[in-house]
Amino acid sequence: MSSIDFSSVAARPILRDLKSLFRRPARLQIAALCYRVRKGKIEVLLVTSRSSRRWILPKGWPIMKRRAHKTAEIEAYEEAGIIGKVAKTAFGSFPSYKGHNGGLKIRTDVAVYPIRVERQLDSFPELGQRELSWLSIDDAIEAADEPGLSQLLGQFKSELAELDKLTPA
Repeated sequence: MSSIDFSSVAARPILRDLKSLFRRPARLQIAALCYRVRKGKIEVLLVTSRSSRRWILPKGWPIMKRRAHKTAEIEAYEEAGIIGKVAKTAFGSFPSYKGHNGGLKIRTDVAVYPIRVERQLDSFPELGQRELSWLSIDDAIEAADEPGLSQLLGQFKSELAELDKLTPA
């Protein structure tokens, strides 16, 4: 019986094929980018994750038989009591990791749907399980605990600035 020398150039395609058998595609999460206007300034909502207390957007796994924007709307309500107008198309996405007990982290892609907040309820399903903070976009960029989220918030700020230029005074 012959053995394979895995350090050889010829073995590299075999190793690549073996790796692909064990590599899973990134899982998808749906997030809500909740924003509002206060005193003429845009504010965005960040919430803490329940376990690590990182500052993130309200997000969750897709809900079967629901369109993605509806999942974002549900996550915003459950995690922060948000009621508002949700965009039907994603603003963007970013890579992330979902942490689990025992230190296991699963790579995810997060699709982000903007929600223009109409009101915030005093009572909602996850009340008391997370901290909530309304921040200027610049402060949210600094506070966000995921580089991809910070970058996406920067893009959101740029697009809002472009829209503002087009709006007559």
